[in-house]
Amino acid sequence: MTIFSKIAKGEIPSYKVAETDEFYAFLDISPLAEGHTLVIPKNVEDDYIFNLEAPVYEGLWAFARKVAVALKAAVPCKRVGVAVLGMEVPHTHIHLVPLQTEGDMDFRKQKPEVTPGRMSEIAASILAEYEKL
Repeated sequence: MTIFSKIAKGEIPSYKVAETDEFYAFLDISPLAEGHTLVIPKNVEDDYIFNLEAPVYEGLWAFARKVAVALKAAVPCKRVGVAVLGMEVPHTHIHLVPLQTEGDMDFRKQKPEVTPGRMSEIAASILAEYEKL
C-alpha cells in the first residue's frame, strides 16, 4: 500500500481539500506555493497516469478540474499550474500549484515554510470553495 493510499484512508493525517468515493485531494506537505494540492485516485495505485483505465483517468481529470477551480477561488493566483511527474511516490498524482509566474512551477526551487495552522486554514478555504461547486 502506498503512502498516498494510507493518506486517502485516513491512516496518515493530511490536509484534505476535497474527496469523492474515487478521488482524494490534499495539500502537499512540501509545497511549491501555499495551496499546492495533490490529487489522487483512491482505488488505483498505479504509478503512471497513462496506465489508468479510461474511466478512472477521465474521472481524475474532472475531479482535478473542480479542485483547481476551488483552489483558484481560495488562494489568490493568476493561474493554477498542473504537473504530473510521478517520480517520488509510486501512486498516480496530479500537482495543482497556484502560480503568479511560470517560475513558480520549478520543483527544484527552495520550498516555502508553511505552518501547520496556515495549512489548516488553506485546506479549509479550498474545501469551502469546492463544496460551493
